[in-house]
Amino acid sequence: MPTSPRDRDEQGRARNARPRDGLGRPLPYGLPGVERQPEGVPRTPGEALTEAQRLLDLGRPFHAHEVLEDAWKAAPEPERELWRGLAQLAVGLTHAARGSAAGASSLLARGVRNISPYLDDPPHGVDVAGLVAWAASGVGVPRLTRGS
Repeated sequence: MPTSPRDRDEQGRARNARPRDGLGRPLPYGLPGVERQPEGVPRTPGEALTEAQRLLDLGRPFHAHEVLEDAWKAAPEPERELWRGLAQLAVGLTHAARGSAAGASSLLARGVRNISPYLDDPPHGVDVAGLVAWAASGVGVPRLTRGS
């Protein structure tokens, strides 16, 4: 059991140190969990998209969300909502995999709202039109970029 009421990282920030399952749900202390994605990893947009797609293909949308969230936090202002929307789509997929249809629907809708302004000129090869269509259908694993 942890020695303090809240888990903290090396900088003293509150961090839940409980192990997590493959969909990011906390498990009881002491149980084996799935290794989490490290936070704050600097990646180029292409590297972030490639890593997030790899995780989506492995059925790990929660972990893909963490990669996309890092990209969102590091993105220049004109692209922030694109990355935020991509992270929200991954969280929507996480909710769907966890069996929460309402959560999935809500997050997918938010994600689509945030990526839609980039339809006419999507940066980094992001397949915004394909992602909007995927979110409407809810079928399969989304492809983040054209040709991925």
